[in-house]
Amino acid sequence: MHDRARPFADCPPDDLSVALGVLTDIDDTLTSDGAITPAALRALVRLREAGLRVIAITGRPMGWSEPFARDWPIDAIVAENGAVALFREGGRVCVEYAQDAPTREANARRLEAAAQRVLREVPGTTLARDSAGRVTDIAIDHGEFAQLSAERIEQVVRVMHAEGMHATVSSIHVNGWFGAHDKVSGARWMVRRLLGRDVDAELARWVYVGDSTNDQPMFARFPLSVGVANLMRFADQLRVWPAWITQGERGEGFAEVADALLAARS
Repeated sequence: MHDRARPFADCPPDDLSVALGVLTDIDDTLTSDGAITPAALRALVRLREAGLRVIAITGRPMGWSEPFARDWPIDAIVAENGAVALFREGGRVCVEYAQDAPTREANARRLEAAAQRVLREVPGTTLARDSAGRVTDIAIDHGEFAQLSAERIEQVVRVMHAEGMHATVSSIHVNGWFGAHDKVSGARWMVRRLLGRDVDAELARWVYVGDSTNDQPMFARFPLSVGVANLMRFADQLRVWPAWITQGERGEGFAEVADALLAARS
């Protein structure tokens, strides 16, 4: 945990030189207005060419994530805040779940009831437009196509908690789900599943990049945690800061991280 992020330009190259790869959020970290930025895409290509692994960990749904798991130069996407993993194997995108099928089926009914309660009790709320692709959670739009005040966002979180859900607030959505999974468990799962490595034994060898309050568990976990500059939008809401913060926002900030990693290896 850090009191305040330091400029990423001051991050010691020796710390970066031992990195195995990058764990990264997607929305407003790699993307702007829902599309990956050219700078971020070039950075992903360069990281792959250098042999550094990249696993994206997002609150976005399985359905939304599938084409990007297929087309982007990354190793995997862990979607729905640690619940669903998508990765290429044998020329196709494979999907695996953190919960078994009976659990997902039972939770689906509870998710629908919770969503209806939020819509009923919190004025102005709407489901995220990507909801059709969701399997294990619900998402309320607060900043993508709809706008909710901070007070309304807090109300949504309170209703989700009252339903027994975990709830997090990203830069665009309020996500709620049943289960113990989160971004940290998703990172642990995919590093083990794809690489056969124990991320908890190698925390200092993975960089995490994020942009919002829902990245705080990852900021707390990884010594090489980095916020892109637009994280400062949430400065008054952060309880846990990343170690470092980039000068650039969104994909430009991610590209700063990639440039420094590659320079440290040369």
